[in-house]
Amino acid sequence: MTHTRTALVVGGGIAGPVTAMALQKAGIEATVYEAHHDTADTVGGGLSIAPNGLNALGVLDADQVVQQIGEPMTAMVLQSWTGKRLGEFGSPPELPTMQFVWRPDLYRALYAETTRRGIQITHGRRLVDVTETAEAVTAHFADGTSASADVLVGADGLRSATRSLIAPDAPGPRYTGLISFGAQLARTGLASTGGKMHMVFGRRAFFGYQILDDGSGGWFVNLPHRTPMTTAEARRTTAEQWLAVLREAFAVDRAPALELLLRTEPADLLIVGPMEDLPTVPTWSRGRSVLVGDAAHAPSSSSGQGASLAIESAVQLARCLRDLPYAEAFTAYERLRRTRVEKTIAMGARSNRDKAAGPLGRMLRDLLMPVAMKFVKPEKFAWQFDYRIDWDQPVPAAGSPVPAERVGSEQLARRRV
Repeated sequence: MTHTRTALVVGGGIAGPVTAMALQKAGIEATVYEAHHDTADTVGGGLSIAPNGLNALGVLDADQVVQQIGEPMTAMVLQSWTGKRLGEFGSPPELPTMQFVWRPDLYRALYAETTRRGIQITHGRRLVDVTETAEAVTAHFADGTSASADVLVGADGLRSATRSLIAPDAPGPRYTGLISFGAQLARTGLASTGGKMHMVFGRRAFFGYQILDDGSGGWFVNLPHRTPMTTAEARRTTAEQWLAVLREAFAVDRAPALELLLRTEPADLLIVGPMEDLPTVPTWSRGRSVLVGDAAHAPSSSSGQGASLAIESAVQLARCLRDLPYAEAFTAYERLRRTRVEKTIAMGARSNRDKAAGPLGRMLRDLLMPVAMKFVKPEKFAWQFDYRIDWDQPVPAAGSPVPAERVGSEQLARRRV
């Protein structure tokens, strides 16, 4: 049985609150420490919570939190800039329906659920150092305060301060060659897309949009930009200037991109910034400290799996700490997660290359993708979407085999056939 009774969770975004709830379910008292002095409920664009993310939240009886604020995404329709339909795919019908959410809404909902469960979230605590003894780990914050517990979990995102302390030689985020924008519109002037997200490989940029039954909706753009640009640098260009750039990029595309961009006011434009990923972090833990979510594994947003993978990892980490001493738990957790998350990161990187394709690449993609999509079966996506965590199954001790992943019984039956 584990001897872990208390935990410090560094980071109060998406992964941090979910980690704290998972630890609480495992019988571990967790406190969340967030660097920002205020809540971050106005930050971020749209994202999807995949069926596997909903299943992981279901382990915590928290999946309804997302379903209450999300819009169902029953499928994704792929199109070329000429209007040609390239294909359509969705998650297997027996799984929960993917949800599209706006990050501020998701943040607020998870924050409220975490505090409702009696978990403390403390603001204004920016991590600067970690020390430990044989009995505890201590987090030291920039304001001079500190806190101690049995373990420390770094859930502080892509530019994790915890990661820099655990693995100072780990590579930093990798720029994908794309800058991301988005907007939420109360009136789009377009007909409903019937729960489907449309993805347009534009002539000069990538455009995604979904229109709801009431005529509202949202869009996002991935704009190729060869020179790396930080978020701060991107935001030095005004929203009016970026909208002009985006409207020009989609001026000749046979898709509603230009119409939606013309309906977007500068005040509503979200300049999300550079799309980045984190292909591999060699070390996920050191001593009593461990990483979770984007701090350990960050796919680009093209994967559609960033938040869902973070949720999965939070639940698996808590399960390991429930059953094993912390050192063994961290080893088992990494063995359970690394192969799956790095495969997803690589998948997102391939999508980014398609979005930033040149003239020849666009021509080949538009010719070959419809043929390839005809042979895509739902089972192809099972490894992503039908990942399930058996909370009640004990985590094997060191030296015992630990499965890298688990899919649902229906997919296993298909494999046997």
